[in-house]
Parts: sequence; structure tokens; C-alpha cells
Amino acid sequence: MATFDLSVIIPAHDEEAWLDRCLAALLAQDDAAGRIEIIVVANACRDQTVAIARNRVAGAVARGWEMQVLDLDQGGKLLALNAGDRAARGRNRLYLDADITCDAGLIGQIRTVLDTTAPRYATGTLSVAPARSWVTRRYADIWTRLPFVQSGTVGAGLFAVNAAGRARWQDFPAIISDDTFVRLQFTPQERVEVAARYHWPMVEGLGNLIKVRRRQDAGVAELHALYPQLLANEAKPRLTPGRLLAIAAAQPVAFLVYITVHLAVRLRPSSGEWTRGR
Repeated sequence: MATFDLSVIIPAHDEEAWLDRCLAALLAQDDAAGRIEIIVVANACRDQTVAIARNRVAGAVARGWEMQVLDLDQGGKLLALNAGDRAARGRNRLYLDADITCDAGLIGQIRTVLDTTAPRYATGTLSVAPARSWVTRRYADIWTRLPFVQSGTVGAGLFAVNAAGRARWQDFPAIISDDTFVRLQFTPQERVEVAARYHWPMVEGLGNLIKVRRRQDAGVAELHALYPQLLANEAKPRLTPGRLLAIAAAQPVAFLVYITVHLAVRLRPSSGEWTRGR
């Protein structure tokens, strides 16, 4: 059975607007990426996601890579991640959201970080993709200045682990925040952010920002309740009152947008239902 340097697992539910760009960026990686297996796990798709993925198989083969397209009847990101893991043959794993595009050197840099017998978590440098809506652009202006984001290894939508790291959990549990769950399996010293960027789109518009932020907060609360032992690995920098005032003073209009989203979430927390912003 063939083995690969890296298996890239992409869960995809109705991602026809994004998936082709995601796959094109993967296929444009430089030679340092090594031998890659791409697994697109389409789950309960009602659009052209499966066809778009299958149209990219020949490009993967031309690079000497391999590509699988799994077409699942049942929806759910965690189900898709677990199905991808079961199909994967790579020594290391990279989990990638279908709306993300990677710079050409990213996979090679991550591969280098994962090339160790010690448990390791790797991600790229997060870059928020330009938004169409004024509200989302202003929200992103503040979010990208928060200490947690600027401290690195955010891993939103793209994270990778080596074999020793992947052994720290079995199947992905039925939780909201898979990226935070994985990041907290590792100490800060085991987490590495490489210099190459990946481009992550925020949801568009005030209503969608509020819905997604509610779900993010619910995901963090769920992890606190179910996996309190993981919290020792957080090491998240605090947003001090002084830092908050400095951010607000530098960009007062953007800060007003950010605080509006924050207050809306606090006034009506998430009920736990799935929300999709795009």
C-alpha cells in the first residue's frame, strides 16, 4: 500500500463557490511539499462540490500525488473528518477547510515542522481574506489586532499534526470547535506557526458575524465543560484594559463594529444549533 508524506483532508459541504480555488492552491505548492494525498470528503452535498473535486484528480495525478473524493450521504463536519482519517495513508495529517487558499510554500514548510518523532502541531500564518462587506472589513481590522491572533498558531481552518501528535486522540468527538480541540492537545512549545500564509475568509455581514461568534463561544464553553484538562495548554495572551483602549483609540469606528458583535453575543448566547455564514 502506498504511503505519503502528508494526507490533506478537506471536509466539504456545498462548497462549490470555494473548493476549486482551494484545490488549485494545493496543486500549486512548491516541490518541498513532498508526496501528498488529497482527500475531499463531500458530505450531504446538493451542489457541484463532488464534480469540482473530481475534475481536479487528474491534476493531482500529474504531480505524482493521489486524490480521493469521498461522497457521503450524511452531513456533518466531524463525520467527514473521521471518514477522511480512516481513508488516509499519510504519515502526517493536515486538516483544511474548503474555503481556504494556501501560499505556494506553505505545505513544504509544514512538512518540515512535522518531520520529527516528537508530537508536533503546525499551522500557517493566518491572513484574513479581503471581505466584500464594510462591516466584515471593520470587524476584521480589530480581530486581527487581538493578542490571541497576533501571538500566532491560531489554526482557524488549517492545522496539521504528525503521527505522534495524531495519536493523542482517537476519533474526532461530536463537538463544535474541532480546531480548538486539536490545538489544545498540544503545549505551546509543541505548536509551530510557519511563515507562509493561508487566506481565511470571514463571514459577510453583521448578522452572520454575530451567529458565527455565538457558535465559536459555545464551542469554547463546550470544551471547558467536556475537556477541562486541556485548558492547561491554552496559554492565550490576555486582552488587558490598556491594550483594549489602545485598539479602540486607533480604530474607533472598527472598534464600534467589533463591540456591537460582542455585546449581541453576550445578550443572547448560542442555542447550540448549527449556523452557516456563507
